[in-house]
Amino acid sequence: MRTIYKTNQGEKIVKDLYDRQVESLDVEYKDIFVDTRFGKTHILQIGNPDATPILLFHGGNSTAPYSLKQNLHLVEDYLIYAPDTIGHPGKSSQRVLSSSSLEYGEWASDVIDSLGFDKMICMGESFGGGILAKLICVSPEKVAKAILLVPAGIFNASKAKLIFSMGIPMMMYLVTKKETWFDKAFLPMATNDEPIDTETLDMIRTSFHHVKINPNMPSNIDKKDVMNYQAPTLVLAGEEDVMFPGEKVIERAEELFPDVKSYLIKECGHIYFTSEKRKEIIGQIINEFLLE
Repeated sequence: MRTIYKTNQGEKIVKDLYDRQVESLDVEYKDIFVDTRFGKTHILQIGNPDATPILLFHGGNSTAPYSLKQNLHLVEDYLIYAPDTIGHPGKSSQRVLSSSSLEYGEWASDVIDSLGFDKMICMGESFGGGILAKLICVSPEKVAKAILLVPAGIFNASKAKLIFSMGIPMMMYLVTKKETWFDKAFLPMATNDEPIDTETLDMIRTSFHHVKINPNMPSNIDKKDVMNYQAPTLVLAGEEDVMFPGEKVIERAEELFPDVKSYLIKECGHIYFTSEKRKEIIGQIINEFLLE
C-alpha cells in the first residue's frame, strides 16, 4: 500500500501528535469512520449533539484537531464534524487526490452523504477552503452555507512568489539544518513578524520531517462550475496573506458567488490566529453569519 509517510516510525510520530492534539481540546468527542469512493474517512465529532451540524475542512498537511482548536467558539451552539482530509496526516485513507481536478469536492460530497445529511453548513480553512470550493462545484445543493477562511481555490498566489518568500529559506534549512532558517521559511505566513506559536511550529516541523508533503493547493475554481450555487457565503481573507492574497481573493469571490459577504482582515497574514484579538474578531464575524 502506498503511504504518505516517509517511514513507519514517522507515521507513529505524526499519529501520536494527532492524539495529543485531540486530548488538548479538552472536550468530549467521537471517532467516526465513513466510506467514500476514494477510501475510508475518519471524522472527529465534537459539540452540541442537539444543534445544527457544521462540516469543517482543515488546512493542508495539518490536522482536524488542530483546526478544531481554532474554532472552539462553535462547540456550544453547533455540532461539528471535522474529517481528516484523505491523503493528509490523520486516520483517513492515505490515497492522495488530484488538486487540479474536482476529486476533493467529490470526496467531500461523499462525506456528507455518508453522514446521512442532505445538506450541511460547511467551513474550510486554507487548503480546506479549496476543498469546500471544489464541493461547491460538484454538489452545490449540499451546501447550506459556506464559510471560506483564508481559502485556497479562489485566487492562489503564483508558485514563483511562494518560492521566493518561503522556498529559499527552506532550501537553506535543508542545507544547513539550522532551525533559524526553518522559522524564516514560515514567518511570511504570519503577520508583521508576529511570532508563530510553538504548537503550530511543532506541527509544521513534524509534517515536514515525516510526511511526503503535497505542495499543490486546490486549483482555482472556474466560474462555469459554480453557476448553480446560490447559498449564503462568507469569505474572510488576510490582507497580507502570501499564499492567497486577500484583495484578489475577495475580488474573485465576489465575481464567483451571488450571495457573498466578504471581509478583508487588515494586517493579517495566512496564519490569522497569531493575534488573539484578531482571532476573536474573526470568531464574532463567523458567529454572526451563522445566526443570519
